[in-house]
Amino acid sequence: MRFFTQRKHFVELSEQEILALAISSEEDDARIYRGYGERLRGEYPASAAMFDGMAAEEDGHRAQLIALHEARFGPAIPLIRREHVAGYYARRPVWLMENLSLDRIRDEASAMERDAEHFYTAAAARTQDAATRKLLGDLAAAEAGHQTRAGELQEAHLDDGTRADEDRAAHRQFVLTWVQPGLAGLMDGSVSTLAPIFATAFATQDTWTTFLVGMAASVGAGISMGFTEAASDDGELSGRGSPIKRGLASGIMTTVGGLGHALPYLIPEFWTATTLALLIVFVELWAIAWIQNKFMETPFWRATMQVVLGGALVLGAGMLIGSG
Repeated sequence: MRFFTQRKHFVELSEQEILALAISSEEDDARIYRGYGERLRGEYPASAAMFDGMAAEEDGHRAQLIALHEARFGPAIPLIRREHVAGYYARRPVWLMENLSLDRIRDEASAMERDAEHFYTAAAARTQDAATRKLLGDLAAAEAGHQTRAGELQEAHLDDGTRADEDRAAHRQFVLTWVQPGLAGLMDGSVSTLAPIFATAFATQDTWTTFLVGMAASVGAGISMGFTEAASDDGELSGRGSPIKRGLASGIMTTVGGLGHALPYLIPEFWTATTLALLIVFVELWAIAWIQNKFMETPFWRATMQVVLGGALVLGAGMLIGSG
């Protein structure tokens, strides 16, 4: 088995290796918490202060672990990390932190503490040596206390008003970075491709030709919308977030909006494909109206008039042109 994994299993670790693994894990967790603090400091200073405090707690645990290691095994700590142990819980790569929302970061921190406590508790339960069991039990208790301390830090730095303000700011940022460009793309892809797709369908009654036209229109519109959104605003002054994220949201949703009613034309029978495409158009337009109402706070009747009526007019024009 070792040949295939090149990693030790937890049951194979010595007491010294378990303690060394705990030390390196505490170092990693402190580094992650500091990274969260730096990531949030500009927009969410209260949450950043909370994570700074959690990092300091991890540093304290690491110092205690090192002192225990020196007392039992001396100053030379073996190099063993999470990735060296099969089945040990993993941490999210640091470059993915930039894409985490505020709520996801909070959830990640809670999961980190639960994972650490579970590790020490399970290790103590499998140990027969009395001294080792006591050591691992103390570590489990320390991690359980860290969870309590994390809750105290959250209460200290995040009162109800501060947390509500940060949640509103996070929601606004999500809407500006993802929802708004994605919605614009979905509207453009769904509505602007109606005329060429249905004009081609009724002019040729050839489902394969119609599919190719729809595919070309959807992908072309997606590329155009994605680059336009990314190039139009770097997000520095407007606060709309990363132009790459906005470009991806706009481009992908534009393509999806067009492909929704182009894909049915993979069905060879013309009227079956057209009926299914019309049903999908109906669902797309109502979905756009719902998103506008949900995230953009547009009154539902106004969103319906703007999207459904506009889409119906474009659809009718395409069918009329194709029939002529």
